[in-house]
Amino acid sequence: MSTTTQERYSKSDELERSRSRPRTIIGTLLTILAFILLGIALLPLFLVIIYVIIRGASRFDLNLFTEIPPAALQEGGGIASAIVGTIILVAIASVISIPIGVLAAVYLSEFSSGRIARWIRFATNVLSGVPSIIIGIFAYGVVVLSTGTFSAVAGGFALAILMLPVVVRTTDESLQIVPQEVRWASVGVGASDFHTVLLIVLPAALPAILTGTTLAVARAAGETAPLIFTALFTRYWPSGLFQPIPSLSVLVYNYAAVPYENQQELAWAASLILVLLILLTSIISRWATGKSTY
Repeated sequence: MSTTTQERYSKSDELERSRSRPRTIIGTLLTILAFILLGIALLPLFLVIIYVIIRGASRFDLNLFTEIPPAALQEGGGIASAIVGTIILVAIASVISIPIGVLAAVYLSEFSSGRIARWIRFATNVLSGVPSIIIGIFAYGVVVLSTGTFSAVAGGFALAILMLPVVVRTTDESLQIVPQEVRWASVGVGASDFHTVLLIVLPAALPAILTGTTLAVARAAGETAPLIFTALFTRYWPSGLFQPIPSLSVLVYNYAAVPYENQQELAWAASLILVLLILLTSIISRWATGKSTY
């Protein structure tokens, strides 16, 4: 290669480096800015978790999980009845919302026409945006006024309405992730549409469906407003499905503002349990997503 050609290539490389240097600097600055903004976005989450742990961990003992909440001016006590009540309420809501939500999503993804599916998805999005207190008022009018009493069934019904759009949307998206070739292969070997959905598509999308249901459960467990209108609150052990029932979220609402230190400590402990429950469900969701086939 001649000296002139080498000089030409050398100048070309130098020019290219001079042009790429500003792009490299800008890219580095934008990366740093993105990390800073990410830290700012995550800062409230970490502050909330740390503050709740500091305030609530001091009451973590055996009595917290075995005794019922105390009355005013009483010392000690626990939140065992509220934990049991929350489990009952979420279980009732799950029994109602998960089968309906999964079946609705199967219909949307596998059997509905385009126009009907669009309208149903639009209605689901609207329902997911309705404030929870409106859902509580609706459940109060439908269940509480009909039965004449606040109850676990009324609370579970309200939570089921809140869970339903989450289950429908996540299940619908999970089914759409399954490749169309899987359905064609099943039909090609003689399987009916029903068997294809039941034995092929649903098992393939099951991890992602579990992710949606666990997120819906986490949302239901932390709701307060619907339960004030439907399940009310009692500090005693749950005595029946058609009786008022305690819950962690309403316990926090009732005890956080009282002037008694013991009840305030129990409210912080219940808040910590709710935060841990949400973290646990989020971890389960991530684990289930990692097990997804598609």
